[in-house]
Amino acid sequence: MYNEKKIFRKVLITSLACSLVVGMLVFFAAPRYISLGEPTGDRQSGNTAQQVQAAEGKTTDATDLVKAQQQSFNGTSILGELGLTVPVSQAVAQKATTGVVGITVERITQDGVFNKDRATEVGVGSGVVVSHDGYILTNNHVAGGKSNRITVSFYDGRNVDGEVVWADPVIDLAVVKVNLTGLTTLTLGDATKLQVGEPAVAIGNPLGLEFQRSVTSGIISALNRTISIDTDTGTNYMEDLIQTDASINPGNSGGPLLNAKGEVIGINTVKVESAEGMGFAIPINIAKPIVSKLIGTGKFAESYLGVFAYDRAVFPYINGAPDVPDGVYISKVDNNGPAYRGGIRQGCVISQIDGITINTMLQLREYLYSKSPGDTIRLTHLKRDTNKWETATVVLGEKTKDGMVTR
Repeated sequence: MYNEKKIFRKVLITSLACSLVVGMLVFFAAPRYISLGEPTGDRQSGNTAQQVQAAEGKTTDATDLVKAQQQSFNGTSILGELGLTVPVSQAVAQKATTGVVGITVERITQDGVFNKDRATEVGVGSGVVVSHDGYILTNNHVAGGKSNRITVSFYDGRNVDGEVVWADPVIDLAVVKVNLTGLTTLTLGDATKLQVGEPAVAIGNPLGLEFQRSVTSGIISALNRTISIDTDTGTNYMEDLIQTDASINPGNSGGPLLNAKGEVIGINTVKVESAEGMGFAIPINIAKPIVSKLIGTGKFAESYLGVFAYDRAVFPYINGAPDVPDGVYISKVDNNGPAYRGGIRQGCVISQIDGITINTMLQLREYLYSKSPGDTIRLTHLKRDTNKWETATVVLGEKTKDGMVTR
């Protein structure tokens, strides 16, 4: 009996000691764990990495923000102790939300005599602020075409009239300009460095301004996707798209798809209605030369090659598509255009421009957008009639805003 009591006493003392230790751990760790969404460090002293960089005039990406939040408790990495990290979507949202805008477009659908019985429709989309002085990147199907009025809604509550300064229905991109300065911009990343499986965050206005700047997260599901879209002018093939399972809904169009650093890697454009988690974005690289020229010169003079082409990703959609090597397949040529004068014909396959390998339409368009009308380029191509590789010299023309070509 004595031994049983002695054993019971030891077990009781051990249990009480363990309970005390666990209780102390919970007491000290739980408040910090619960407050991860909003760090409780000294806000006035500015001891986080984010605040120090802001004071020095440096930029902070989402990765830095995560690190700052991890070390904001008097210099102690509580997140590291607990084996936790701030969600990528939270860090990206805090960095990027202020650079996303709502775009409301009013279009006239019926115009009676002397404006009687005039009917209009209103559409809502999203946009990305890409310059401090008011250039905003969005989709052509959001802001392109004829409109009565375009209103841009900013994070701070301002609603400002905008004007389309460039648009292309083929790649579904447009640029809207507002007369403001000092705007918060988003950094444009590099879509060519994306890897399938890495995090992706979408920000936009699904279903209208009522849910503006909604944040959804997911991953990069696939790259270089091609989809067919029915338009007013027929079927259009959108090539080299980024596929993501981050939720994209009507109204998200024109908003950014961002990587873990908070950089814009794509412009959200479309989702598959018959499936869940299949949204697509236009890689940002194709827009970078356009944005650069607009910011630098105030205008974008689009160079004109005079071909209608596909890359190999479109061939599964075309009956009787030819078996061709890697490159861009020329399906039509403007007989009065620069390419025709340089010797390019239907059926040719372009593999290089100025010695740079070209395998996709994204690469072709990006390079042409970086050039100016009047520039001379060299096209390495496989001629259909001779089946030999040749190099043609082409002087680029200019494609004007109304679609007419000048030479």
